[in-house]
Amino acid sequence: MSTPAEHLTGPSNDFARVRDLAAADMQRVDALIRRRLSSDVVLINQIADHIIAGGGKRLRPMLHVLAAGAAGYRGDHHTKLAAIIEFIHTSTLLHDDVVDESDLRRGRKTANALWGNAASVLVGDFLYSRSFQLMVELDDMRIMRILADTTNTIAEGEVLQLLNIGNADVSEAAYLAVIERKTAVLFAAATELGGILGGLPEAQIGALRRYGMELGYAFQIADDLLDYVSDAGTLGKNIGDDLAEGKPTLPLIYALEKADPQQAQSLRHAIEHGGLDSLDRIIASIRDSGALERTRERALAHAQAARDALVALPASSHRDALATLADYSVQRTF
Repeated sequence: MSTPAEHLTGPSNDFARVRDLAAADMQRVDALIRRRLSSDVVLINQIADHIIAGGGKRLRPMLHVLAAGAAGYRGDHHTKLAAIIEFIHTSTLLHDDVVDESDLRRGRKTANALWGNAASVLVGDFLYSRSFQLMVELDDMRIMRILADTTNTIAEGEVLQLLNIGNADVSEAAYLAVIERKTAVLFAAATELGGILGGLPEAQIGALRRYGMELGYAFQIADDLLDYVSDAGTLGKNIGDDLAEGKPTLPLIYALEKADPQQAQSLRHAIEHGGLDSLDRIIASIRDSGALERTRERALAHAQAARDALVALPASSHRDALATLADYSVQRTF
């Protein structure tokens, strides 16, 4: 019998327990990542070491190993798939930082700030190609198709976001289309592939994919909210960075809907021209409009939808861990 979603355990302050549950798998994933990042080309090793030292919670590969556990998988292919997912994610970060001209990520200098744009793009390509080598070793056409489609969709999302930069008329639907492609599809692939490895019925595989998709929405919306309520020490980048890059994220889109003509003019100018000349006034306008609360509510709704999707799965500590991650995705914001 299904368990009501509200009875699923997984307190938002228990991320450490989730990490402990996945620890043995993630140690193997990290070891594999280190082995397969190795290259005869010195510069690749230097940038790869910088990426590994940058840490991060490796949320996407962790999602995969937890989903595989929730699906009852007992083999070892999940280790390789988790490494593939992390390689894909890391390659997109390298490319993102070049496109965004970022010099800070997770509180550290980005690879492009240290080695230049060309090296970062090329090592990003190396990570993509390494992930495809690992895919082929799994020799499973369904898995390869999902990952190939996912990487293609991520690339589309990157281009869509590029088209939206400086556009003050981006709608909420257009914004969601970008984060679905850029962020949510990789979360969805990570969890769906766990279900496939475990041999779950298609309905439960679909539930895991829905969980990952909703979690990806919640995570990215919360991340975009952090740009207006956090600081470099918490977020690993500077407050207002999205605004400086002319990215019309959900807080700005909601603020424009409620702004008076003078506020709207300031917001539109900031999006269209970038820069932080009037950051304090713009953030005040966003806060006064109620946009931060609306954005928070939207993130919470997606997190709840992720938890609801888990009802289809058998009860287990791994399912509870996935529920905890749904809470964590938004609780890190407020």
